[in-house]
Amino acid sequence: MGLGENTSMDYYEDNGESNFTFDYTQFEMLCEKEEVRNFTKLFLPVFYSLAFIVGIAGNSLVVAIYAYCKKPKTKTDVYIINLAIADLLLLFTLPFWAANAVSGWMLGNIMCKVTSALYTMNFSSSMQFLACISVDRYNAVSKPQSHQRGGKQCSVTCICVWLAAILLSIPELIFNTVKKNGDRYGCFPVFPVDLGTLLKATIQILEVTLVFVLPFLVMLTCYSAIARAFFRSPNVQKSRPLKVLLTVVAVFIVTQLPYNIVKFWRAIDVIYLLITDCDMSKTIDVALQITKSIALFHSCLNPILYVFMGDSFKMHITKIAKNLGYWRRSRNLPTEEISMNCAGHTEETSSFTI
Repeated sequence: MGLGENTSMDYYEDNGESNFTFDYTQFEMLCEKEEVRNFTKLFLPVFYSLAFIVGIAGNSLVVAIYAYCKKPKTKTDVYIINLAIADLLLLFTLPFWAANAVSGWMLGNIMCKVTSALYTMNFSSSMQFLACISVDRYNAVSKPQSHQRGGKQCSVTCICVWLAAILLSIPELIFNTVKKNGDRYGCFPVFPVDLGTLLKATIQILEVTLVFVLPFLVMLTCYSAIARAFFRSPNVQKSRPLKVLLTVVAVFIVTQLPYNIVKFWRAIDVIYLLITDCDMSKTIDVALQITKSIALFHSCLNPILYVFMGDSFKMHITKIAKNLGYWRRSRNLPTEEISMNCAGHTEETSSFTI
């Protein structure tokens, strides 16, 4: 679910009539979580601000290079530009959640639903585009003759990924709403009392499966096959490609696995009510805050892992830096025109070099 799930009001259920409302936050009366709220007020704004600055800078540079320097040609190019767009849309929601952590939700019910849906949609699409990139890299290595430029099949794949992400975000649009939590309002998922437990657990397990388990299995399978292909090829330099592959897989595991373990544990707890100790409940809440933030930071690392490792992108960044330097030095020379277009070098090279 969206970032509204990182509060202690996750289990609040309502069917719209006060006579049929069951509020799981009664547990909150017995387990005071002021420490968790104080941690949230300090940790999330700082982390989200850092992720916003770093992620916007990196992903904006990727989009700018594709727009002005390196037109998308291969399937990997198309997937990377979609990945950067998804990461940007995800990062644009962070200021709203940072403000929510400090002073509560003050933007109304519609913005609560839209912002939560955007977060879930772009987080899930980002993970799925990572899987698409791994499949395309496998095809490029195993079937180089049949590996073609991005075309109709690539467009259909991208459309399917976005549609799947939109479907995963629909529960946010339906169930997320603004509710009062203590002395302030928050943006939370609110479920019908007769379906709440089963529905919430089902949604969380489905998200873990489609957003983590499935992309991870696809990436692991494809990159393992690529690594085996490199080992079997005597004429290929193995050290750098294998380092790239190991880095991509290791970063995915480190950033995504802890969050999905905590999320799965919470889904099981929704069904079986495993957490009855107050200190354990606080620990799980804090763990969810930290692991979700680490998972989110993968959006900041994507430009480095999938773009800036490529030689062509290093060349384009160097050209942009030189052009900016020429432009700054020639600001007082109006008769001289310095072109910011770096499309002079247009050979087809892979962004993600393996």
